[in-house]
Amino acid sequence: MTQTAFFVLVALTDEPRHGYGIVQEVDALSDGRVQLRIGTLYGVLDRLAEDELIELDREEAHQGRLRRYYRLTDAGEAALSEEAERMAEGARTAARRVAGRRGSPGKQSPVHGTVRPGLAGGGA
Repeated sequence: MTQTAFFVLVALTDEPRHGYGIVQEVDALSDGRVQLRIGTLYGVLDRLAEDELIELDREEAHQGRLRRYYRLTDAGEAALSEEAERMAEGARTAARRVAGRRGSPGKQSPVHGTVRPGLAGGGA
């Protein structure tokens, strides 16, 4: 699941929202780290609807334009819960690794400019 899809699902957990409302909620939930553009949003919404993780709740006319409100489905709630647990387990694993690194002598950060395989700029 992409980070964008994750935050869209989280934005829909408490109530149905229309596109701009989702954009605002994702911005607030991510502390501005996820900046959704409308074109990107509707692509994500289409994929989530196709996967039956969200569904159309209702349509309302607002200032001459149609607003579509989306809501989380039971399958979407289950997928979100599973993804949140997967992410939490990944964070716990990373925290254990970092704690283990701090406690091991000789595990200092590489000298600036050293290339390590698998890291950005290194040979994977």
